[in-house]
Amino acid sequence: MDFFLKDSELDLNINWDFLVNDINSTLVYNPYCKSDNYYQVFKCIIISLLIGKEVILLDSDFSDNELINLTGFAEFDGFTQLIEKKNALLLADKSDLIQKIKNTCDEWKITLFTSGTTGMPKKVCHNYKSITRFVKLDEINKDNIWGFAYNPTHMAGIQVFFQALLNGNGIVRLFGLMPISIFKDIDENRITHISATPTFYRMMLPSEDKFPSIIRITSGGEKFNEKTISQLSEIFPNARITNVYASTEAGTLFASENDVFSIKPELMHLIQVVNEELLIHNSLMGSSDLITQDWYNTGDVLEIITENPLKFRFVTRKSDIINVGGYKVNPLEVEEAILSVHGIKDVRVYSKSNSVLGNIICCDVVRDNNQISESSIRTLLQLKIQEYKIPRMIRFVNELSTTRTGKIKRD
Repeated sequence: MDFFLKDSELDLNINWDFLVNDINSTLVYNPYCKSDNYYQVFKCIIISLLIGKEVILLDSDFSDNELINLTGFAEFDGFTQLIEKKNALLLADKSDLIQKIKNTCDEWKITLFTSGTTGMPKKVCHNYKSITRFVKLDEINKDNIWGFAYNPTHMAGIQVFFQALLNGNGIVRLFGLMPISIFKDIDENRITHISATPTFYRMMLPSEDKFPSIIRITSGGEKFNEKTISQLSEIFPNARITNVYASTEAGTLFASENDVFSIKPELMHLIQVVNEELLIHNSLMGSSDLITQDWYNTGDVLEIITENPLKFRFVTRKSDIINVGGYKVNPLEVEEAILSVHGIKDVRVYSKSNSVLGNIICCDVVRDNNQISESSIRTLLQLKIQEYKIPRMIRFVNELSTTRTGKIKRD
C-alpha cells in the first residue's frame, strides 16, 4: 500500500504521486503553518525543506492572545510566497523528493512550541540534524506503515513524520479518533508501527481483539506502567514495545523495553544527575530562550538504579510534586497504584488547596466496571500506599482532559 497519508477524520487519502504532483503544481511557501489539516502541515514542512527555509509550526487551536505573544501576529496569509519553479525543485517521484530534501536541508530549520501546560508556550528551534538524530534509515523499514497518534505540530509527531517521510512510508492518522475507529484503521491499513503517549494507549484498553500486523509499539511523554505494557502485549502479540524519553527541547534521547533507562556510552558525558534531577548538555538541545547555560535543567526527577553504568527510572516532574501536610506526594505513584485496581482504565491525580494540610489529594477516575466504588478503591489503596497519599476526593468521569500533545492535563 503506497499511500503517504490516510486521514479518515478529514476524509483524506493522499498517495505519493498526488503529493509529488501537488508540490510541482503549487509550490507555495509560508514560513508560518497553522492548520488542523494534517496533509497541509506535512506539505508545508516538505516545501520548506525543499527550499531550505524555516517553517514555524503553530497549533491550530492557539488563541489570538497566544499567537500575538508568540509571533507578534494573529493572521499569517500575508506571508505566502510563490516559489519560482526551477528544474532543481521539480520532482520526478517519491525517491526524487527524498533525495532533494537531503540536498537542501542544511539551511533549513523548524520552530516548535512547547505544549504550554505551565503557562504560555515557549519557542524551540531545531535544525535538520537535531530533528532527525534518531531517524533509522534502512531497507528493512521501507514497508513500514505508521499509525500517527500525535499532534503533528509537536516534537513527537514531527519525529514520527520524519521517520516515515525519509523511509518513504505510509502514514495513517489515529490521533483524535475513538478506539473503534483506531482498531478499524489498524486492521484495514495493516499498520505496522504506532508511537503514542501512555494516555493514548490506555484510551484503547481493554480490548479482546488482536492485531498481528503491529510489530513495533513506542510510548513516550509520560510514565509507562507495567499494567499498560502487559495489556498492549496481549492486543499486539507480535509487537516489540519500547519506552522512550523525549522532550521538545532535545527530541528523543533514551529508549528502554521497560521503565529502566540506560545511557549510551557516547552520551554519558552529556548527561548529569544533580539532586535527583536530570540535566542535559546544551549540545543535545535545540535553540531556545529556555536554554541559557551549558546544562539544561529538565525538571525530571530520577530514581538511580545503578551508578556505573548509569541506569535510572523517571519518577515525576519536580513541578508535579504535591505537598500534603509536610509530606511530599508523587501523583504518578498514586496513579500507578490506582491503575493496578482491576476495572480502572485511567486516572489523573491532582491537588486542591486545604486550609489545614496545604493541599489534599484528589483524583478523576475512568472505569470500565461500574461496580468499582470510592470505598473499594480506598480499601485496596490502603494495601499499596501510605494513608496521606490516598485521595480524599474521588470523582468518576467518562474521559480525562488531555493537552495539545495528547498527555494528561495536570493543571
